[in-house]
Amino acid sequence: MDDKDHDILRLIQSNAQLTAEAISQEVGLSAPAVQKRLKKLRDTGVIEKEIAILSPARLGREMTVIVQVVLERESRMHLDAFKRKMCKAPQVQQCYYTTGEADFILMVIVKDIKEYEAFTQEYFFDESNVSRFTSSVVMDRVKVSLDII
Repeated sequence: MDDKDHDILRLIQSNAQLTAEAISQEVGLSAPAVQKRLKKLRDTGVIEKEIAILSPARLGREMTVIVQVVLERESRMHLDAFKRKMCKAPQVQQCYYTTGEADFILMVIVKDIKEYEAFTQEYFFDESNVSRFTSSVVMDRVKVSLDII
């Protein structure tokens, strides 16, 4: 990857709807050259996915909870089982397997405290391998970004 690729990535990570023509004007390449570079960036996995970022508040999902989860057992089988459950849980926006005190850190988006309580019942209290979890309710979304460069 060269500087032009980085310039293209910087532009589309903030607006994936930009046309090749619009990008070409910003980076000093022709539109076909931009399209070729974008295809290569997608094919090589540099661009993993192009998504829409939705407003949780406008969709009635106003509560974000950061959850640290400690498992009882950390065998590959138990880790994989927990990862699969979190991938299927619609309330889990992000799930990270981490080092340190917690085994997993989750970003959970729910409507209210009642929905979060139901989530904890289903995924933590009813799960024998969850040793403990701690929750931090987000008071203000100061910065939300997936930008890398």
